[in-house]
Amino acid sequence: MNFQTYLDIFRNRRIGAMLMLGFASGLPLALTSGTLQAWMTVEGLDIKTIGFFSLVGQAYIFKFLWAPLMDRYTPPLMGRRRGWLLLTQVGLVLGIAGMAFCPPQQALWMLAALATLVAFLSASQDIVFDAYSTDVLRPAERGAGAAVKVLGYRLAMLVSGGLALWLADRVLGWQQTYLLMAALMGVGILTLLWAPEPDVPARAPRSLEEAVVGPLRDFFARPGAWWLLLLIVLYKLGDAFAGSLSTTFLIRGAGFSAGEVGIVNKTLGLAATILGALFGGTLMVRLGLYRSLMLFGVLQAVSNLGYWILAVTPPHLWTMGATIAVENLCGGMGTAAFVALLMTLCNRSFSATQYALLSALASVGRVYVGPTSGYMVEAWGWAPFYLGTVAVALPGVMLLWAMRHTVHRYEAQAREAIA
Repeated sequence: MNFQTYLDIFRNRRIGAMLMLGFASGLPLALTSGTLQAWMTVEGLDIKTIGFFSLVGQAYIFKFLWAPLMDRYTPPLMGRRRGWLLLTQVGLVLGIAGMAFCPPQQALWMLAALATLVAFLSASQDIVFDAYSTDVLRPAERGAGAAVKVLGYRLAMLVSGGLALWLADRVLGWQQTYLLMAALMGVGILTLLWAPEPDVPARAPRSLEEAVVGPLRDFFARPGAWWLLLLIVLYKLGDAFAGSLSTTFLIRGAGFSAGEVGIVNKTLGLAATILGALFGGTLMVRLGLYRSLMLFGVLQAVSNLGYWILAVTPPHLWTMGATIAVENLCGGMGTAAFVALLMTLCNRSFSATQYALLSALASVGRVYVGPTSGYMVEAWGWAPFYLGTVAVALPGVMLLWAMRHTVHRYEAQAREAIA
């Protein structure tokens, strides 16, 4: 397979749909979190009220609870996956536009209700988008598809985060900015008009009971199911530990200013993550799933040593830039392979529910390492802590090696299902 063939992977309708629908998937997140928080802060709301609004994001944690409904039922237009995407996106356009007409000081409770609705619809869109990605991408395209999803999602977060704040403050004001963000959701709706259906349509569950029980029965009937779940938890765990206190470390531990960290960590880090995901997705076309997971997993572990170097050397902006670039580049590559793994493990009849459950399990490490990291730094110091993050990454790599035949088998089965 030559380089031109690799590039052709990125030039088909399925990959194009991943980019545009990834953008639509990422756009609402900041509008109910960071951007909304900024709006309430500017309007002078008290800190307790602002903190309470963080609860609207609970829908993203519990989205697996209603995922079976989206596996079981098919809307009347556009089929099982695109139909649900259309419904959620139209709802998001209306919900975000409604938020524009609810100033925090004058219509706080209506704003809270609409923000909760937008978060629910956004989490629902994520469920169906992940299922659609799993169903429509061919096995050879999953690495590239995962990379392009990350690109679209991150670009949308920039638009609805940093750009929205600048527009609201300097150009449009809050109401017009939220109306503009609602209009940008139209990108996803337009994409659905030409986004392709899967090559081989999957059978939907025949009953709601099958939609709820079937995904679990199907997964746990597979050989090595429990080991697969453990691999999902462990594979990105070292990466999660390294990133859990990275901002605090760069300011307090390494001695950089908040401004330096903001410019380098956020801007360069985001660019490196996107580049890593795209590069990783391209490499996966040649390497396949298992070899990509192994190579990127090792790189994720080794790249954490950059933070250890920062901890034991005097602060220098170039050293921080190199560390951030390498760590996020390797993390982006690992993310592309990991998302491809989740897609491979899903039965397309239950892909909404199984992907929601597996991704929720994958987030366990990211959510709960924070408190543990704080205790470890307090007890050991920064330099030993970052050496420890390399050690934490190794069990996932070793388990992956032990399960190499299992991963190869699932990769082969995925190819046969599409053929």
